[in-house]
Amino acid sequence: MSVLPSMDDCIRNCTDCHTICLETVAHCLNKGGAHAEAGHIRLMLDCVDICRTSADFMIRGSRFHHLTCGACAEICAACADDCDRMADNPMMKRCADMCRRCAESCRAMSHMAA
Repeated sequence: MSVLPSMDDCIRNCTDCHTICLETVAHCLNKGGAHAEAGHIRLMLDCVDICRTSADFMIRGSRFHHLTCGACAEICAACADDCDRMADNPMMKRCADMCRRCAESCRAMSHMAA
């Protein structure tokens, strides 16, 4: 039986994911090659933005947080899968793991009313 994460945990996961993805974008651009492919960078930036937005919605007690959290869960899961393609790189593995953790808490939060 799993326990739903608290909103504070979800906010923390979103904030951490925002930071780690943003750091990883810089890493990918420096590395070049497959790491710097436009589609990969775009997806990571989508993840950065939706994580910040979801955290903001929850922090201010928006009754629509379940909508942003639902989108955040989907985007974080996609970002994790994309980063997993390069998981032999420790920075990419760290990003994939954080995205997965954020996706899980946002998925749970998306089913909770404000």
